[in-house]
Amino acid sequence: MTDTDAQLVLDCRRGDQLAWEKLIRRYQRLIYTIPLRAGLNEDQAAEIFQEVFTTLFQKLNDLEEPEKLQAWLVTTARRKTWRTISKAGRERIVDVSVDEATDDFEPVVRDETPLPDEQLLLLEEQHRIRLAVASLDERCRTLVQMLFYQSEPPSYQEIAAALRIPEGSVGPTRARCLGKLLRLLQK
Repeated sequence: MTDTDAQLVLDCRRGDQLAWEKLIRRYQRLIYTIPLRAGLNEDQAAEIFQEVFTTLFQKLNDLEEPEKLQAWLVTTARRKTWRTISKAGRERIVDVSVDEATDDFEPVVRDETPLPDEQLLLLEEQHRIRLAVASLDERCRTLVQMLFYQSEPPSYQEIAAALRIPEGSVGPTRARCLGKLLRLLQK
């Protein structure tokens, strides 16, 4: 049985070291990735990761809604990422080109990567999808992972062999599993 965030927070408040380690393992990838996706380097991301969990440890008894821990962690990581970016004074590199016929100046943004807000939204969506896939039954989870988590999806023959179902059942099973995943994501 998987411990809920609320239960882990309560256990951490009681000094349970194992619960603290479970919380860190559960959210380390998400929290570490937020600053990386915002364009910070690995050292800065590691520092933000440390700051987020240090802040959590300091405020553990003040959390009013432990069941919303994920949202609290993401918000804290975002704020610390934005502060780091602001402190560094990072700006997007802009060239200015001149239209010689009209003498108009036109800024051209050279960096076409998404802005930090867009990256964070994408990261949150990816995390939601991973959680939804993880909550699927074993057959559907395996099927989705085989179809979408590999650079080269396997053939229906390989999928049928892995799932121990007839090859003709792969398509309908895929449709049912994607329907289940969609319903989970709509909740």
